[in-house]
Amino acid sequence: MMAYLILTWVGLLGLAIGSFLNVVIYRVPLKKKFMLERSLCPHCQTQLKWWHNIPLISFVILRGKCGFCHQKISWRYPLVELLNAAIFLYFYYQYGLSLEFAIFAILGSSLLAIFFIDYDHQIIPDVITIPIMLIGLGFSMLPEGIGIKASALGMLVGGGALYFVAILGDWLFKKESMGGGDIKMAAMLGAFVGWQKVLLIFITSAVLGLFTSVILMLFSSKLRENRIVPFGPFLALAAAVAVIYGDRIIGFYISNFLTVQ
Repeated sequence: MMAYLILTWVGLLGLAIGSFLNVVIYRVPLKKKFMLERSLCPHCQTQLKWWHNIPLISFVILRGKCGFCHQKISWRYPLVELLNAAIFLYFYYQYGLSLEFAIFAILGSSLLAIFFIDYDHQIIPDVITIPIMLIGLGFSMLPEGIGIKASALGMLVGGGALYFVAILGDWLFKKESMGGGDIKMAAMLGAFVGWQKVLLIFITSAVLGLFTSVILMLFSSKLRENRIVPFGPFLALAAAVAVIYGDRIIGFYISNFLTVQ
């Protein structure tokens, strides 16, 4: 009974944090305050009542519309809440109520916010990457962490690899091919997972990005003209793969390709 009760509370906490992430996703790119500020309708800018902000429930009761102007509210709001609840439940299943659960839940929530901000605005805000990078570096020094040396090397490899790619891309295409936000995000991920997994993230995100870009350009004339595909969402997806399956993928690679016969 207690296990189910904790599971419920973890899911509810994930939903609540997901609701806050919606505020971050909307306000941070617009350089608006997002801490301790009451929520507003994105259409009529009316300050919402507390019962308009109950995760999932308010969206269902209000039938996906603002309680004042009755304009439709994006399905992204409940989607972000549900995804964040799933992130919290997954890491609770993996680590229980522990420091590792808290740290990886923070990382997962940050990646979720970055995914949608970069998708919408092609920016990855420093207000997210730098504090989370410091959290990852600090966590590495604790007994549960990967160690300060591994974390620092992960930051160097992650940020350095993308910095090199950015310079190469600028030279090849004669314009900025990758922003500084992507580089800081890669360094942030390296602080959590170390150099081996951040290389896995780099390779996986490149494959995902190339495959998706080719598919989209085949069906979108606008994308063919602009050729702007944000890289942050692919880094976020690749980070999820590395965190969940990274040890198995690296272990498989070592045992099948690096083992001395």
